[in-house]
Amino acid sequence: MSGLQYYAYPGVGVRNKKTFKYSQAVRVGDNIECAGQGGWNPETGEFYKEIDAQIDQAFKNVELTLKDAGGKGWEQVYRVNSYHVSINDEALDAMVRNFRKWVPDHEPIWTCVGVTRLGEDDMRVEIEVVAHDPEGRAAGR
Repeated sequence: MSGLQYYAYPGVGVRNKKTFKYSQAVRVGDNIECAGQGGWNPETGEFYKEIDAQIDQAFKNVELTLKDAGGKGWEQVYRVNSYHVSINDEALDAMVRNFRKWVPDHEPIWTCVGVTRLGEDDMRVEIEVVAHDPEGRAAGR
């Protein structure tokens, strides 16, 4: 599509672009929209086994994706959708703990959904976000 910039960070981002034919992020006007980020090691693609570790890593991968697309990171996020294979108190507590860490100065809108399966066998959580980044657009990032 004309006028859209797509991004895939080194490692898993580039691998997924080649293997699954999708990008990690796209810049749409003043916004950066991120594909769902899982709890994988961004270099190797290996999934962490515990749900706390997967959620912590998914938040880190969102930060990586936003910065790779020229954004500042979580501070610009205004919308979060999270998808959970096991949506229980442990998962919700981990999400809230990470919100407190990564977005201490505002509360993005959040939709949290339980699902039966995600894109890869060991994937237990997927987090997608939209961030507002007018400065990045103006700078041509």
